[in-house]
Amino acid sequence: MHVSLRQLRTFEAVARLKSFSRAAEELHVTQPTVSKQIRLLHEEVGLPLLEQIGKKVFLTEAGEQLYATCADWLETWGRFEQTVADFKGIKQGRLRIAAVTTTKYFMPRLLGPFCAQYPGIDIALEVVNRDRLLERLARNQDDLYVMGVPPDGLDIVREPFMDNPLVVLAPASHPMARRKRIRFPELENEPFIVRERGSGTRLTIERAFQERSVPLKIRMELGSNEAIKQAVAGGLGLALLSQSTLSHDPNQSEVAILNVEGFPIKRSWYVVRPRDKQPSVVANAFLEFLRGHVQLLTPRS
Repeated sequence: MHVSLRQLRTFEAVARLKSFSRAAEELHVTQPTVSKQIRLLHEEVGLPLLEQIGKKVFLTEAGEQLYATCADWLETWGRFEQTVADFKGIKQGRLRIAAVTTTKYFMPRLLGPFCAQYPGIDIALEVVNRDRLLERLARNQDDLYVMGVPPDGLDIVREPFMDNPLVVLAPASHPMARRKRIRFPELENEPFIVRERGSGTRLTIERAFQERSVPLKIRMELGSNEAIKQAVAGGLGLALLSQSTLSHDPNQSEVAILNVEGFPIKRSWYVVRPRDKQPSVVANAFLEFLRGHVQLLTPRS
């Protein structure tokens, strides 16, 4: 059986994404090219591996067996390619990073210099909410994961790389904005605007109120930090947000950081990977760059 690496890569993408068009987009080829590679693979194996019913793609029994093993083959081969490139003194390859949405405030300032230093490395960055990121982590879809609250139930390696303080935000016109010291119980009657369930900041604010036996009064759930900041500026309530979301906000004069006892809550940003996943040469290059360039990520005042 003579199966090419290109055919395996194409099959893995289609099987994982359940879509010929999305696989073509990820692989930077046309959809007819993807269909041709899958057809050649079917002919070589002698059995159908994928079935397309309408717009939906399904794995056959043989396809399930191949998909269960080809991801490991591709990862092993990718590490070999990158190791050879490293022996030649060349850093090249593909780096897959998944990061929670709040990282959009600082990741570009890191990835720009990294790409300039390693122009041969192609970066695929997925910015998703925490639940989606944990799904990707469980499926081993990426090389590295960046988040504020690593999960406790998975066997992972977590490495903190930057402070991620959480602050209480209020409208600039709020009476508490002029206070030098606010006791935490005073927040009991204040309505809060929070992120969706499962987000890192949502987990943190719920834990903070539970630990102090103070009820959390939720007025509204919103799916983005930008929407929350606008809601706070509009006087709809208070919010708990990462200070990194405020560093470059031109409308920061419309909101104020409250001086609440116990705040800011000290947290860190983490880069995470499965414990049993051997980092690729490219992933190690990024980790070394991250450790040496944390100052690029420090929020500017």
